[in-house]
Amino acid sequence: MIDFARVQKELQECGREKDSSGIRVSPKSDNLARLTGIIPGPLGTPYEGGSFEIDITLPDGYPFEPPKMKFVTKVWHPNISSQSGAICLDILKDQWSPALTLKTALLSIQALLSAPEPGDPQDAVVAQQYLREYQTFVSTARYWTESFAKASSLGVEEKVQRLVEMGFPDGLVRSTLEAVGGDENLALEKLLSS
Repeated sequence: MIDFARVQKELQECGREKDSSGIRVSPKSDNLARLTGIIPGPLGTPYEGGSFEIDITLPDGYPFEPPKMKFVTKVWHPNISSQSGAICLDILKDQWSPALTLKTALLSIQALLSAPEPGDPQDAVVAQQYLREYQTFVSTARYWTESFAKASSLGVEEKVQRLVEMGFPDGLVRSTLEAVGGDENLALEKLLSS
């Protein structure tokens, strides 16, 4: 059984420290087992300036079992699948400890962005590029950050939240925003006329 009191406490801690760390965690809905994490790209890396969304699912055994985390934002990195967003990180597997928190897990993922481990890859193609053509890797990672992790491509959750607060259902808001290319005003017009 998930320790929801602990999850609430962790969310409050992340909320208090989000200005200093840049790391945010919020529930996807009323269900505290499904969360969204946001980590800023580390300075001095090809991910700098990006904001990366991470899908977090808490297993029934949390905090005694690790949270399941994967990137929603596409990222070019040897230890993250460019296809599925799966993350190869020991603390999300056999090195997890109940002493760790959602925030420490997200900080570890942020550190992984700074220090890839191509010897233990999640994405072999990216790892080979990192080892053999480092400059091409850096250019590709920077391009993916510009394309998928910058402010214009992000902010979707904030738009969804604002429209849901107006009384529209979450699923309808998401499909409408997608249909109008993320334009919040157009989405609102469409929602009001439907």
